[in-house]
Amino acid sequence: MAETGRGRRIGLTKGEVAGASAVVVGSVLGLLCVYLSMPASDYSFLKLPRNLEDLRILRDHLESYTSDYTIQVLVGYCIVYIFMQTFMIPGTIFMSLLAGALFGVVQGVALVVFAATAGASSCYFLSKLIGRPLVFSLWPDKLKFFQVQVAKRRKKLLNYMLFLRVTPTLPNTFINMASPIVDVPYHTFFLATFIGLIPAAYVTVRAGLALGELRSVGDLYDFNSLATLFFIGLVSVTPTLMSKNKE
Repeated sequence: MAETGRGRRIGLTKGEVAGASAVVVGSVLGLLCVYLSMPASDYSFLKLPRNLEDLRILRDHLESYTSDYTIQVLVGYCIVYIFMQTFMIPGTIFMSLLAGALFGVVQGVALVVFAATAGASSCYFLSKLIGRPLVFSLWPDKLKFFQVQVAKRRKKLLNYMLFLRVTPTLPNTFINMASPIVDVPYHTFFLATFIGLIPAAYVTVRAGLALGELRSVGDLYDFNSLATLFFIGLVSVTPTLMSKNKE
């Protein structure tokens, strides 16, 4: 395994490759088990939604299955969501909308927060194993900024991570991948993810109840929704700002 002049590793150890391979194989086997547990039927409609029309078709087909095969749908939903989060597959916002359409606000928010936290955690550990070269190549500037901010806010890191989760300041995919690289402890990452995703999950899941009225994904986050999220984010980061003023 070679290193750059700054000590960054290029290449992976056998243990890292084995760990990453285990995550991939486990995810694929989980998806296969859920598929095989479903009753015999035509599942040509099953595909990851890429737009609202795909999502409406998926919702219409799954509504009948949800009442008769609730456990299979719940497990399948969680595995697909975690798989998408782990491997940075875009479209989780459509999955959040689907949770609202199928399960309502309370159950939908709980489902999305659980699956998103589990998927983010899986991505965190996968990045810790093999993500360093990818993060350095994809987001060099963002990574430097994030590293400086984490170092400056080490004493109040949970508040800062909550702020990032609640507000769209940095992409969630970047936060998942970069956090282990800049030494954000997992317990801080977990708490910030679990708590910080609740407001955005509520906005998205609630919109899923009126899926037929949505014209675009942009309708989800109007000025009022964004202002509310930023207000919650500012409240979460206030202890950090106050401690700086005291110092």
